[in-house]
Amino acid sequence: MRAHLGDQLVIESPATGATRRDGEIVGLHHDDGTPPYDVRWSDTDEVTLVFPGPDAHIRHLEHEQAGTSYGSHPPDTGETQAQAQAMSAAAPQGTPNPGDIGRRVAVERQRRGLSRETTALRARMSPGYLAYLEEQPADPSVATLIRLADALGTTVGALRGGGADLPPGQGHALLHPRLQDLDPEECRTLLSTHGVGRIAVSTSDGRPAVVPVNYEVVGDAIVFRTAPDSVPAAAVGNEVAFEVDQLDEALSRGWSVLAVGTASVVTEPDAVRALARRAHTTPWAGGRREMWVSIRPATLTGRRIMPAGR
Repeated sequence: MRAHLGDQLVIESPATGATRRDGEIVGLHHDDGTPPYDVRWSDTDEVTLVFPGPDAHIRHLEHEQAGTSYGSHPPDTGETQAQAQAMSAAAPQGTPNPGDIGRRVAVERQRRGLSRETTALRARMSPGYLAYLEEQPADPSVATLIRLADALGTTVGALRGGGADLPPGQGHALLHPRLQDLDPEECRTLLSTHGVGRIAVSTSDGRPAVVPVNYEVVGDAIVFRTAPDSVPAAAVGNEVAFEVDQLDEALSRGWSVLAVGTASVVTEPDAVRALARRAHTTPWAGGRREMWVSIRPATLTGRRIMPAGR
């Protein structure tokens, strides 16, 4: 009996041949793939050391899935060249749509100047599977992540986005960044994809303040709901700045949009009711916030940061 990491150990009933228990092999104790194995059981999610008996056999993922379309767990070890080609053909064509793990793998690999072939060799998987993982949404096994993290000199937690709760901007900067100005139409498009932005106002005591608000884009206006005695309410009757941005820590890139205009209260009853009906969420700050404020941008500018040459 020989196995690879990620293969499945199946224990069958000797009387009926039905599966009694199965689990993923997440640890090998011999380089040739012979027992014993560390197995993560599907019914308990616990990992135990297993010496397979006569009622056990190995289900190799590459045998189960060769020549078929691949879902979230395509084969990651021991594929033949034909199987790698089948996987590439089965993957959706067109613009790649990687998942978060795939993007982080690709970024770490590129930062270290490693080719896919070298990385795949270090991680004991086929280059075809690594290409699939980097370019398509996938859910690799724990064993696969362990091998990739070791090959890239990082951790499983980092590949899974363990730093997602860190303050934005602590990721690695691009080696050769380029700032691109956004035209007003693209700024409007980016504004309409968000639900939380920051408004900069001068408070009643003359001090500046920047506060987050839930917002909607209605026509050419940015609208948000607040309370009359709140800090955002200080925007009414004044020229204010409203900013929305997005940072992609995995790819070290992002964009920001800044709208500047005069804020006013929405007072027409039908307009207030229409805004309340179309609101995607109630204000995160809670409480009674029934005053709608509208900002009609006089200027709309934005920038995008990206690698040079793109």
